[in-house]
This record gives sequence, C-alpha cells and structure tokens, in this order.
Amino acid sequence: MQYLRLIGILIIILGFAFKLDTVATVVVAAVVTALCSGMSITQTLSVIGKSFVDNRMVTLFFLTLPMIGLVESHGMKVMAVNGISKLKRLTAGGLLDVYMVLREILLFFGINMNGQVALVRPLLSPMTMAAAEKNNKLTAKGKEKMKARIAATDNFANFFSQNTFVASGGVLLMASTMTNLKHPVKPSQIVIWAVPIAIIAFIVVAIYNYLCDKRYLTGKEADK
Repeated sequence: MQYLRLIGILIIILGFAFKLDTVATVVVAAVVTALCSGMSITQTLSVIGKSFVDNRMVTLFFLTLPMIGLVESHGMKVMAVNGISKLKRLTAGGLLDVYMVLREILLFFGINMNGQVALVRPLLSPMTMAAAEKNNKLTAKGKEKMKARIAATDNFANFFSQNTFVASGGVLLMASTMTNLKHPVKPSQIVIWAVPIAIIAFIVVAIYNYLCDKRYLTGKEADK
C-alpha cells in the first residue's frame, strides 16, 4: 500500500499526456496523494492553502496583465509599430540586440522586468515584426519563427544574466549550498564568473541576429 502514495505521479503523467489543464492536473494529483497518505480533507486543504500563501509572491506578475490589456486597448501597440516604421535603418536583429543589452544591464542591477509578460508580448514583438517587414513581407511560417526568435532573445538574456546580480536568489542559493558542502564560495565570486558568460551569450545572439537579418535583407525566405 506504500506505493499507492505515488499515484500522484501517475496522475500528472496521464494529465500531461492527454493535454489536460495543467493547474487542475497538479491540484488533483496533490489532493489524491494526500488522501492516499492518510491525510484528512481538512489537513489537505490546510497544506495547499499554506503553500499558496508562502509562495504568493510568485503570482504577483498577474497584476501586470490588466495594465497591459489597458494600454494595448488605448493603442500602445499601434504607436510602437508606427515609431519603428519611421526608423528606416533599424533592423529586427538590431532591435533585439538593443533589448538584450538593456535586459542584461538591468539584471546586473537586480531589476527584473518580467520580460515575456510585461515587454515582449505587448511591445517588443510588434516592434520587431514591424522592423522585419520593412523590406520583405514575412510568410506565415516566417512570422512564427520570428516570434520564437523574439521570445528566445528574452530567454537568453534572462537565463545567462540572472546570476550577475550579487543578491539574486540563484547566487545566494549556490553560495549557501557550496558553503554547506564545505566549499565556501562568496556571492561576488559567482558574479565574477557569471558576467563573462552573459557577455559571451550576447555576442553569440548578436551574431545570430546579424545572420538572420542578412537573410531578410537579401530577400531570401526566412522560413527555409
């Protein structure tokens, strides 16, 4: 009967396999696991509620969604596209390079802009698409690849620069873990090694953006 407590894992696997609602699948798996472990309904709900309260800071980004919808309804996207269209020499890759530099600099100072939610979807994506289509109209597949490229740029900047701030959660976690393992490491030592990685990541992404821009400017199909 001890193995019955692992039924939650099976529920999650089946839920993901049948593409059911992710949140509902995880909640059902948690409740079923708790009940199979001998916990009462009251205890189960108490644990779930306490976990939600303890991690409520994670859901704060939801507060930005109404604000983004409001500014979009007042024409923010249209104004951004029109502004980019007037910059004749600005390419999609150039715009993404500027964004990545700003993202990495702000992360270095511990400022996280919630890129995908607050900036990429409402601003960066339409601006980059407008810059890419100034010379050649993108095909449907080309547009999807451009969207992926925009999202990837934000991910690269965030992933490779999140440890450049000395007081970030990742840096403090690594420093404390290494110290507990009898290998004392200062947060500043981690940052010293993280900064060159962020610079290298920018160089690689910039080269990739340049090569992609050459394909658009020469009229080659972007989706080949």
